Amino acid sequence: MAAKVAIGIARVVLHLPESGSLKSKRRMISGLLRRLRQELKVAAAEVGELDRWQLAEIAIVTVSGDSRQADRVLAAALSYVEAHADGAQVADVSTELMPW
Repeated sequence: MAAKVAIGIARVVLHLPESGSLKSKRRMISGLLRRLRQELKVAAAEVGELDRWQLAEIAIVTVSGDSRQADRVLAAALSYVEAHADGAQVADVSTELMPW
């Protein structure tokens, strides 16, 4: 019997009104992604809006044996982004839980 696996994915679009260049955007986003990975043990990457210096799209992924736990981890990650985004504003969020 195979073990149950739940994959949780969140896509977050951030508006960075204070960013004046791609360099400042990358510095802020890379720091946020690094802290997400370290503190919440999730996979996180910038996945969209790569050439726009006031927008960033990031993806956060977690894998668990329990879909409720995956949902809790994503909720914690979204709260973390909102609290530690250094002036960035969450413009859009979508989440998905996939059993596997």
